[in-house]
Amino acid sequence: MKHDGRFGQFGGFYVPEVLIPALEEIEQAFYKYKDDPQFVAELDNLYRNYAGRPTPLYYARRFSEYLGFNVYVKREDLLHGGAHKVNNTIGQALLARYMGKTKIIAETGAGQHGLATAMTGALFGLETKIFMGTIDIERQSVNVHKMRLCGAEVVPVESGTGTLKDAINDALRYWTSHVEDTVYIFGSVCGPHPYPTIVKHFQLPIGVEARAQSLEIIGKLPDVVTACVGGGSNSMGIFSAFIADQDVRLVGVEPGGKGLATDEHAATLVAGKVGVFHGAKSYLLQDEEGQVHETESISAGLDYPAVGPEHCMLKDLGRVEYVAVEDEQVLDAFELFTKKEGIIPALESTHAIAYLVSQKGKFPKEINVILNLSGRGDKDVGIVEKHRPVE
Repeated sequence: MKHDGRFGQFGGFYVPEVLIPALEEIEQAFYKYKDDPQFVAELDNLYRNYAGRPTPLYYARRFSEYLGFNVYVKREDLLHGGAHKVNNTIGQALLARYMGKTKIIAETGAGQHGLATAMTGALFGLETKIFMGTIDIERQSVNVHKMRLCGAEVVPVESGTGTLKDAINDALRYWTSHVEDTVYIFGSVCGPHPYPTIVKHFQLPIGVEARAQSLEIIGKLPDVVTACVGGGSNSMGIFSAFIADQDVRLVGVEPGGKGLATDEHAATLVAGKVGVFHGAKSYLLQDEEGQVHETESISAGLDYPAVGPEHCMLKDLGRVEYVAVEDEQVLDAFELFTKKEGIIPALESTHAIAYLVSQKGKFPKEINVILNLSGRGDKDVGIVEKHRPVE
């Protein structure tokens, strides 16, 4: 059954009239093909043989010993390209091909969605443009080079703060005049309907696998599932499989910036107010006049003033607990986890790691936690080095 685009009071599609037919075309194609046997078989084959699914559920022994409770890591960092983003771009690019489109565009912050889009554009032979803020181009130069190697054009966005929200603005603006042959591959569970529903669908394998792996490896469901939240696609992917299990505590971890975890410039679900942004109603970082605040986060992928509408509903329902951690906690956790496990986590994912570190001495020793490690940190080593030079 088609989704109405609403999650409680949140969601919808507040867009220029020219985009409504394009959104309706994508929605119709999604519901036509998402359960089509040929589409599903092709998607599953690509997930398995191109992306590298299923990803393991790994017991982080030394990290667990340090914390005093059990942590199992869902290894989305092992996917092709280094992050969960490829789950979604494979799905949307395959959908674009089924729709007969020849071009794709995307926005990116940390560069992982841009890279995943560039990879799948190359895979399907689709002309690809990636819109990226100039600030993010500078701090994620390695991913920019990878995108160009895949044949994508990286379009610098200088307006506003030169970060993710501005890249989305320009991508939407471009799409309004190129809807005939172009599909916008949105990167998270944000934006106008049907994107929150589409992106969630293509990220569902994270949670489906994690739930089955928990039953097999732990012998029962986890006590806690945690993941970072920016727009919210990796967390929605893993939370979705556990929402009906009321005994499983779900914790989404937002960026708290430079030490102001409830400040109006960080932590959208912790400190935001309801507003409309990028085509959807959600919690939003804004002032009394409704002007969108600049955001601050050490992580480019979480540097965004809004959040997915389903997350907003889950907050209001009390089903998911949303907390914030500060940049210094993230840097501490990055070093700690890397030294304990020999796994370099993305700064985005490290927010969830930092939350677990904050629970040391608080969680009982018998508790079992699943941490969604949504990406690897190769792209972030330079950023960490600037803040914490290795001696």
